Amino acid sequence: PKQHRDRACRLRKLSNMACVDSEVDLITIPLVALNVTVRKKLALYLNPKNTVAADWTAVAEAMGFNYLEIKNHETSQSPTKTVLENWHARHSDATVGKLLSILSEVDRSDIVKDLRPLIDKDVRKYCESLKKKAEPPLQVPEVDSCFPRTPERVGITLEDDPDGAPELFDAFICYCQSDFEFVHEMIRELEQTEYKLKLCVFDRDVLPGSCVWTITSELIEKRCKRMVVVISDEYLESDACDFQTKFALSLCPGARNKRLIPVKYKSMAKPFPSILRFLTICDYTRPPTQAWFWARLAKALSQP
Repeated sequence: PKQHRDRACRLRKLSNMACVDSEVDLITIPLVALNVTVRKKLALYLNPKNTVAADWTAVAEAMGFNYLEIKNHETSQSPTKTVLENWHARHSDATVGKLLSILSEVDRSDIVKDLRPLIDKDVRKYCESLKKKAEPPLQVPEVDSCFPRTPERVGITLEDDPDGAPELFDAFICYCQSDFEFVHEMIRELEQTEYKLKLCVFDRDVLPGSCVWTITSELIEKRCKRMVVVISDEYLESDACDFQTKFALSLCPGARNKRLIPVKYKSMAKPFPSILRFLTICDYTRPPTQAWFWARLAKALSQP
C-alpha cells in the first residue's frame, strides 16, 4: 500500500546522511558512536512518563524487550540509558540508523528533529576516527636508516617475534590495579596448572612506550580469543576497563561468539554493570560453586 511505501521512504531518509565528505548509511553506524551528551538529551525526552507522546517504555518494547524486562528497567536512575546499553549488548542491529527508525515508529520524530544536529556531529567524529585508524602512519626517516622502522603494532608484547609473527593469547584480562592480587591467582590457576592457558596481562606482557588505547584494541581484537572482565566496585570507576569492555562488546554484539566472560570474585556494594547483565557470569563469591570455578572458566577459555 502507498501508506507503507511512504513510511519506508521516510525511514530510509532518516537513515542516511553525509559523513566526512562521503555518503554513509546510518544503519551501519554502531550505537557506540553516540556520546554521553546525546544519550543524556535523549533521556530528558524519554524518561518522563508522558500520557501524550511515547516514552522510553515504547522505545524499549520496539527494541524487543519484554514486559518483565521493561518493569525491571523502571528501577534504574535513567531507564533510557539502561535500555540503550542493554540493547547494544544484546543485538547486532543496535545501530544509530535503527534507533532513529524506532523513534519514528513510535511517533517521536520530534526527538529526531531536535537531536539530529548533535547525532550528525557524533557520527561525523566516529567516521573521522575510523578513517584515521585506516590511514597508514606517517613515515619519518630516521637519521640512521640502515634498518627499517618497526611498525607500531609489531613488537608490542614480550614474546612477539622480531620478524613480525605476533604473540597470541587465549584471553585478555580486563582488570583494575586494586584487583591485581586476584589476577595473580588467575595466572597461577590457569597458566601454571594442567590447563596451560596463555593469558594477556597488560602489566606483565605489554612492552612500555606505545599508545595504550591502540595497543589495547590490537590485543583484544586480533591477539586474544576471549576477554575476561574482573568485575568489582573499583572496575566501575576505571576508564580503561570501561573502554576495554565496550570495545570488546562492539566486536561481538549479543555475545554470539561468547567472546566476553565476566568474573566476579568479591562482594560488591555497587550494582553489577547493566551492560554485562545478559552475559553468563563466573561467580567466585558463592561458596557452594567455588570448587567448580576454575574448571568452568578454563573450559570456557579453551573453546575454539
